[in-house]
Amino acid sequence: MRLVLLHTGGTLVMSRDERGHLAPDLYALDLARELPVLSKIAEIETRIVKNVDSSDLQPDDWRLFAREVHTALSDPHCDGVVMIHGTDTMAYTASALAFLLGPLPKPVVLTGAQHPLGAIRTDARANLVDAFSVATLPVPEVAITFAGKAMRGVRATKLDAWALDAFDSPTLAPLVELGLGTTLSPHLRAPQPLAPLDDRLETSVLVLRVHPGLDADTLRRALDSGTRGLILEGYGTGNVPRMGRSLVPAIREATDRGVPVLVVSQCPRGFVELERYGGGAAAREAGAIGGGPMTTEAALAKMMVALGRFETLDDVRAYLEKDIVGER
Repeated sequence: MRLVLLHTGGTLVMSRDERGHLAPDLYALDLARELPVLSKIAEIETRIVKNVDSSDLQPDDWRLFAREVHTALSDPHCDGVVMIHGTDTMAYTASALAFLLGPLPKPVVLTGAQHPLGAIRTDARANLVDAFSVATLPVPEVAITFAGKAMRGVRATKLDAWALDAFDSPTLAPLVELGLGTTLSPHLRAPQPLAPLDDRLETSVLVLRVHPGLDADTLRRALDSGTRGLILEGYGTGNVPRMGRSLVPAIREATDRGVPVLVVSQCPRGFVELERYGGGAAAREAGAIGGGPMTTEAALAKMMVALGRFETLDDVRAYLEKDIVGER
């Protein structure tokens, strides 16, 4: 079994700088030496892609990571990929990789840690062992492995900044649970051949959280500034105001301008069903697209990919409404 390890940075390999802040370091990049048990799981080839705090990562980095993963998976001798990544934007990167790469033949597993590998009470060791273990299993998806479970990347989100169990997949059970034994979920996707990489992205996308007092002119100013796609975090099942400070006319205006409006739920366990309430139904009639159970991270990545690949609103809408990698 041969795995490729892609290192991008994050808390797992950070150390304290002279001011006491956690900062990227070259510490422990030879993980096989730091954790000899990893060599019992698989033969590991390490590639240093970046070494930064994940809060500094941008869509151009997603393209870089996608190219590195695609190259690794194209090698018939590679059985899977593990990526070390900072926790702050891990769910964004996992979602972007999933949509850029499409259905997969082999596992791509992202992991990180809340404490650096060198800390006494670190979670890094367990997360690394779990990630490499998952990468040897029949899990042909982009997954996040953290705190004893592997979650579908496009359904995972960071819910806790302080606990070791930082990630969850609120609307989908884990793909793999790693306890005394290893339990694989029946909803794992089937392996599919690796497609040619299309790394086009349109980054002019804005995410807005619907809240009391939000003015529709905020949406209009975004349209005037050149925003190509809008994601609204609606209430509950995708409800938006339709009486005082109604957002519906602005949604209609965006649609008329050819700008897609995708609605996701503010609730971690939410599922958008625009027809359930009057506000959501009005938004749908104005052209809004329901995001189902998609996380904000998945919605953002999918919107950027859709706008990068398709020219017309109808084609973008069709892509957003279609289940691509299990996000819906």
